[in-house]
Amino acid sequence: MLPTEVPQSHPGPSALLLLQLLLPPTSAFFPNIWSLLAAPGSITHQDLTEEAALNVTLQLFLEQPPPGRPPLRLEDFLGRTLLADDLFAAYFGPGSSRRFRAALGEVSRANAAQDFLPTSRNDPDLHFDAERLGQGRARLVGALRETVVAARALDHTLARQRLGAALHALQDFYSHSNWVELGEQQPHPHLLWPRQELQNLAQVADPTCSDCEELSCPRNWLGFTLLTSGYFGTHPPKPPGKCSHGGHFDRSSSQPPRGGINKDSTSPGFSPHHMLHLQAAKLALLASIQAFGLLRSRLGDRDFSRLLDITPASSLSFVLDTTGSMGEEINAAKIQARHIAEQRRGSPMEPVHYVLVPFHDPGFGPVFTTSDPDSFWQQLNEIHALGGGDEPEMCLSALQLALLHTPPLSDIFVFTDASPKDAFLTNQVESLTQERRCRVTFLVTEDTSRVQGRARREILSPLRFEPYKAVALASGGEVIFTKDQHIRDVAAIVGESMAALVTLPLDPPVVVPGQPLVFSVDGLLQKITIRIHGDISSFWIKNPAGVSQGQEEGVGPLGHTRRFGQFWMVTMDDPPQTGTWEIQVTAEDTPGVRVQAQTSLDFLFHFGIPMEDGPHPGLYPLTQPVAGLQTQLLVEVTGLGSRANPGDPQPHFSHVILRGVPEGAELGQVPLEPVGPPERGLLTASLLPTLLSTPRPFSLELIGQDTAGRRLHRAAPQPSTVVPVLLELSGPSGFLAPGSKVPLSLRIASFSGPQDLNLRTFVNPSFSLTSNLSRAHLELNESAWGRLWLEVPDSAAPDSVVMVTVTAAGREANPVPPTHAFLRLLVSAPAPQDQHTTPTGSSDTILTTATPAFSPFTLVTQGRAGAGLATGSPWWGTVGGVLLLLGLASW
Repeated sequence: MLPTEVPQSHPGPSALLLLQLLLPPTSAFFPNIWSLLAAPGSITHQDLTEEAALNVTLQLFLEQPPPGRPPLRLEDFLGRTLLADDLFAAYFGPGSSRRFRAALGEVSRANAAQDFLPTSRNDPDLHFDAERLGQGRARLVGALRETVVAARALDHTLARQRLGAALHALQDFYSHSNWVELGEQQPHPHLLWPRQELQNLAQVADPTCSDCEELSCPRNWLGFTLLTSGYFGTHPPKPPGKCSHGGHFDRSSSQPPRGGINKDSTSPGFSPHHMLHLQAAKLALLASIQAFGLLRSRLGDRDFSRLLDITPASSLSFVLDTTGSMGEEINAAKIQARHIAEQRRGSPMEPVHYVLVPFHDPGFGPVFTTSDPDSFWQQLNEIHALGGGDEPEMCLSALQLALLHTPPLSDIFVFTDASPKDAFLTNQVESLTQERRCRVTFLVTEDTSRVQGRARREILSPLRFEPYKAVALASGGEVIFTKDQHIRDVAAIVGESMAALVTLPLDPPVVVPGQPLVFSVDGLLQKITIRIHGDISSFWIKNPAGVSQGQEEGVGPLGHTRRFGQFWMVTMDDPPQTGTWEIQVTAEDTPGVRVQAQTSLDFLFHFGIPMEDGPHPGLYPLTQPVAGLQTQLLVEVTGLGSRANPGDPQPHFSHVILRGVPEGAELGQVPLEPVGPPERGLLTASLLPTLLSTPRPFSLELIGQDTAGRRLHRAAPQPSTVVPVLLELSGPSGFLAPGSKVPLSLRIASFSGPQDLNLRTFVNPSFSLTSNLSRAHLELNESAWGRLWLEVPDSAAPDSVVMVTVTAAGREANPVPPTHAFLRLLVSAPAPQDQHTTPTGSSDTILTTATPAFSPFTLVTQGRAGAGLATGSPWWGTVGGVLLLLGLASW
């Protein structure tokens, strides 16, 4: 977290200080991993988005010195490529950029999705096409407003989605309009501010382009001083004399006047005005910096930092059973929360978001969310163990509510002594943990000696806690059973789990009698901890030199062992010896074993489908791989910029291993191909349909070598799942208004064979939701479409989150594992209309298609469109010291 907010050193309330990048003649701006099919050398929307975010973040860091560390100096970043790893290592310390890079990925995926989703890719208002300049500006400003509303409501996932949509439109303006052709050298002064009317717009009757039969059309623009943009496709139809967008896939470009004016890429096959690509990219970048700076001004530094997760800290999320037998557990949660708040207050590791969800039987909630540690502590302190009630309780409903409000890449801790009454939610919650990429740890005080409040324990099934184990496995978490007298000590893992640890892969991943667990330690790991819990008779740990240590408490030859009942924690001495370590456990049941460590080196991963049938080749983002679909795996290695000497050689990563979950059988090894400069850590792999033919969970392990040739081995923090069908759910581009009835769109497709499916819908909270599609029979490569209607009551609270879930599951004769699609929506009162949202100079009303514009469903997986802007002579790869003052108006 950033230090306490200080008065801004901005020029004034209506001005913003931004960094502008110089044009170094020798630096290169590299294509990104998501634009694999785009024109070589092209700069995409993601490149522009990330560069703009890094520049505004650097400005923020320069203005607010880090607590306890030397202030950053601009000259330290001159003449070198600006990387998130370097920037965050300088401000927070090594290995701190993972959350920021993940948040930027959310924004970039939402940006890229505008070019791929059928409900947004052909909407001219979202791309400044078809001379819809006034309407496009209105949609742009509306998306920025919604970003602010969602960020202030602490729904940063929605805020990033709306920000991505806004940035896509903003960047498209400079590629799709003739602003560059008019000779302009700065961003449009009124595009982000609706109270300023757009001037000099071409009218419907004004001819704008001449005919061009070549791919490259440098002279087809008629040279007037009016602002125009190209028409794409057939909706709306291109009037006589008007410019087209242009490129192979633009049907309007074959109608006179032929050709087009887009500057999306360096390829004349995609962009008739490819020769102006660099100028368009420059203005799009400066405009994106303006947009980020404007959001920073509106939100303030703290809320802006939370929007982009400009912090190494995690969130703190508790789900608490509040029945009468839970007094010790609630007190343990309070102690840990107080310890974390006091220990980390004012430091970079202070939690940025707090979530609390109580539950009992039959109720659960309400959810309490805040960014203020004192408010969280006050709310937590008011919770007491009251009443009784036999098992089971509404635990999974409460956990589902917590997942809805907890930021991605967070840990959620569940304190309970009861099994779930709502076990039917198990699979849905499993899927939601992977969609949100949140890890769930259950602390279960299973004490049969207690009778108060749990009088029926003896007649309950011994398998009643299996739903917790399933959710923990799917999320990469644990189920830890303990006793009342040990819960306070065991709960200490709450604070330790928030220390940005990585989990080291074990071979085999579960204990097999008589076989040791093996894990690798490299020179980048430190502060290794080993947790062992269960009905354990004995265990020993052995380092590569053959030195071993048993389960005896106290200090041993390898580290310090602590025991709390049937829970052991071993903290290894630093620095740990590199090489292969072993753990041998003897137990009556299947014990839990987890090895964690601190490191600067970690990775993010995403999935996508290559898209080649549109104007912007690239990768369509997927939440999970789909059976039968060729899928690209995209890997971002983090922490590469955290080396002591930036000139040191980079580690090399050769392949990924896919393993079945939970048994750990190897499913295949897939080679990795680096993309771009090594310090960016961008890699890709092609996952063949044969590798993803069976719906099942699998884990990913990244394999490589350090600069000395020693093995590097990292595991993804949670499994992924091959789902049997592609299920997409999309909703309105704006927010929900109380009293409205909102259409939602559903698509389901099979790529692995015939499917007979039942579809079920859920909504939280319980708004009325109807659907015209309850069953679907699909043949191979067949899709079905449906429509849902969500009724928002007049009583719906503003800034409240709504989660719509659609589940597709096989019928009884066709037991296909369920697939889930999640859609997050926010209730908000409609914003007042601005005085100038549709200037009179824009062209006539568009002829819309039958399908309304929808925003993407929850985009937790990552992909990048190759739709963006390219470079011939890259110029913003290094940082310059030019300061640009930009006037602001209110919106």
